Amino acid sequence: MLMRFFLILGVQIQVVIVGIQIYNLTPGSTGEKALAMGFIGLAEAIPFILIAIFAGHVADRINRKKIILFSIAFLLLASWTLFYISFNKIYLASLGTFPIYGIIFCTGIARGFLAPTFPAYQSQLIPRVLYANAATWNGNIWQTASVVGPAIGGLLMGFGNISVAYAVSASLVTFSFLIILPITNVPVPKNEIKEKLSISLTAGFRFVFKNQIMLSALSLDLFAVLLGGAVAMLPIFAHEVLNLGANADMAVGFMRAAPAVGSIIMGIFLAYYPPTKKAGRNLYIAVTGFGICMIAFALSTNIYLTLVILMLSGSFDMVSIIIRTTIMQLTTPDNMRGRVAAVNGIFIGSSNEIGQMESGLAARLIGLIPSVIFGGCMTVLVVSGIMYVAPKLRKLNLDQIT
Repeated sequence: MLMRFFLILGVQIQVVIVGIQIYNLTPGSTGEKALAMGFIGLAEAIPFILIAIFAGHVADRINRKKIILFSIAFLLLASWTLFYISFNKIYLASLGTFPIYGIIFCTGIARGFLAPTFPAYQSQLIPRVLYANAATWNGNIWQTASVVGPAIGGLLMGFGNISVAYAVSASLVTFSFLIILPITNVPVPKNEIKEKLSISLTAGFRFVFKNQIMLSALSLDLFAVLLGGAVAMLPIFAHEVLNLGANADMAVGFMRAAPAVGSIIMGIFLAYYPPTKKAGRNLYIAVTGFGICMIAFALSTNIYLTLVILMLSGSFDMVSIIIRTTIMQLTTPDNMRGRVAAVNGIFIGSSNEIGQMESGLAARLIGLIPSVIFGGCMTVLVVSGIMYVAPKLRKLNLDQIT
């Protein structure tokens, strides 16, 4: 948990810095800046999607701790490279934003290996009976880092400079690498069935698509994240919608942190009152609430109201994360956890970045605020559609799954 906390902390600071840096370096209109920020997500999503299925196969065959170590080492190198090119401004002066996009592309490769490996390894370290509770506290750790990271990033950009901010981010990623070294080295579960590579690579997809409950839960989160990626446009909202002036860069950090604050509050509540008894109903309510929050976010012109709305969106998202994670852990065989987690990564992890691209493109075509309202409305419509086609999810009670 400490390793993951410091890793996410460093990465979240980096996310804030990169967004503000791309905004500042991109000339032109609001639409052009939005599109440039959308390309950040695309640069990370492409390698993630291309590598994820193979990474899931590797996570079920090779020592998972070693994969995590190599992946974090790769992120560490990328973080220090961002620091270097920002400190030596000659690179950005001559090449523009291209080096930043290139480094983000490389981080997508590392994330492609981490996404299936970390949850698979975590499942080996805790007893099955604690999966739901562990998912809650794991979510709390993630969200706490997601609160502190953007806030630190915003403060560093507001009071310091971009080189200092990148140095802090890279140092935290380095610290996470050191923390993982003494963690227990658990062997990969044996797979008694010998499979061809082509069959093994597609096993995760076949498993998910045969499981109506898992497929429906992943689809709900996929469309919610894909269509509700408005938070990627926060620098534009801070500068041009909320008109925060000199405080805009600092406000971006707090706005990015607000959903995680809501998630932590909800996570602590759910640790004692888990949403597992009527999990299907709770999941539908949570994703619908998230879509409504995105519509309200687009309409808000007050920073304090915006922060409250973003906190509510994080609360709803936390319910969804816990239910989806528990479904995956309870229904996935040990020898397939890496491959199924890879599919989950493609559905959820990469959709964050593709959603960022969708938000930027939609903002360029129909305007910033209309694009966010459209995404929120479509999220609510998707919930209605999946409720109709997935009756098993509506009736899901995770307390009855052992």
